[in-house]
Amino acid sequence: MASRVFKPFSSKSAVVCRNLGKVWGEGTPRAQEALRDIDLDIAPGEFVVLLGPSGCGKSTLLFLLAGLERATSGHCWFFGDLVDNPSPERSLIFQETSLFPWLRVWQNVSFGLSIRGLGVAERREIARQALQRVGLAEAFGKRPDELSGGMRQRVAVARALAMRPKVLLMDEPFAALDVQTRTKMQDFLGDVWSQSGASVLFVTHHIEEAVALADRVVVFTARPGRIKTIIPVDLPRPRDLFSPGAELLRRDLTQSLREEVDRAFAEQEALAS
Repeated sequence: MASRVFKPFSSKSAVVCRNLGKVWGEGTPRAQEALRDIDLDIAPGEFVVLLGPSGCGKSTLLFLLAGLERATSGHCWFFGDLVDNPSPERSLIFQETSLFPWLRVWQNVSFGLSIRGLGVAERREIARQALQRVGLAEAFGKRPDELSGGMRQRVAVARALAMRPKVLLMDEPFAALDVQTRTKMQDFLGDVWSQSGASVLFVTHHIEEAVALADRVVVFTARPGRIKTIIPVDLPRPRDLFSPGAELLRRDLTQSLREEVDRAFAEQEALAS
């Protein structure tokens, strides 16, 4: 069989995916196709939201881009280099903050720097700067259990920023927060992102969150996840989520997503029966 031809792309793009696919448990009776034929280009400094029904492969795509999993088909590149291993320049932030409870906040923030072999004084200074960027300078010497859920998530962002990544991969980082804290965290993330210059790929199930944050919204189909459509968000920042433009975008995203959510539910009911 002839090899597939990739669409051309620029090595200046922060992230490129071509014909990317992933099958979990390939070659086994439990094989499950998560992603199929993903073609996507992310510009430096762009904020892209991945939106789709549960189980459509959004998180899987982040794992592939982080270098934590191998693709079954196709490839992904990071500024022209093939992604085949994890890199501190591509930081992944999970739903759970995964902070070490026995370490101080600054030690959590600088943990990756310690693995790099940086000295204590340098780690402390970088951690101090990162915490200042997320508005938590006063939490420097505290332990994670002394912080609220929103503050712990900001520490997780500071930990990622301390590594000075070019790409932030965020897997529903605000899913466990209450509505008011979630809204505050969206505003906070928008400010931090604009200062960092990093590209962001942000997974969410919430249309409102996509409208609040994205430069573009990538809508996925039900499993196996494919790109159904990419919708640009031409709304000024900071966003007025009650504006006519925001309301129109919400309607477009809801309409685009509804059929895929129905398909995902139908599949789950069939598997359960």
